Amino acid sequence: GAVIVVLADLLGRKLFSPTEVPVGVFTAAVGAPYLIWLIVRSRTVRSGGKA
Repeated sequence: GAVIVVLADLLGRKLFSPTEVPVGVFTAAVGAPYLIWLIVRSRTVRSGGKA
């Protein structure tokens, strides 16, 4: 988790160099798809591997 936040901070500072983008924007951009993947995966595992 800490690595994701540090990378998000670096991206927020360097990607748009004249302005700084809040860390939460990049963390949400990475975290939301990962959370959705975890939810879908847990439902697939519970149903015996059938989608």
